[in-house]
Amino acid sequence: MSHTHEHQGNMDMPHDDMPMVMNMMMQMNFYWGKDVTILFKGWPDNNLSMYILSLFFVFFMAFGVEIMSMGSKMIIKRPIVGGLIRDGIYYTVRMVLVYFVMLAVMSFNIGIFIVAILGHGLGFVVVKFLELAAAETTTDSNATDPKV
Repeated sequence: MSHTHEHQGNMDMPHDDMPMVMNMMMQMNFYWGKDVTILFKGWPDNNLSMYILSLFFVFFMAFGVEIMSMGSKMIIKRPIVGGLIRDGIYYTVRMVLVYFVMLAVMSFNIGIFIVAILGHGLGFVVVKFLELAAAETTTDSNATDPKV
């Protein structure tokens, strides 16, 4: 029994006939440089000032994700239906930011990766500081001062 197959015509497709999207190569390893596409085609457009702006943008998105992780703990009492809708919108916005940061990091640019990590790290520190300060405030308010 033969396992060879006869193909009619040539199965190889020339690359010139492929759409432009298929010809684009995506960077698949970390690299330095301002020549990067983050989130949207043409942004930051190989411009140093726009690259620096995009670094700040990614930093604040990552920072915002961590700050928003504290949001549900800050609001104690709310109506069930209105609170559910507000919580759903809040969660959706937070997830959009999480995925934007993830997609920005997937550009494999080291600068973007570093600012995303720094944004998450600083946001975590701020959230923990605020939680500790709130816990200390509630502990101090519950303590009674002895009168002398």
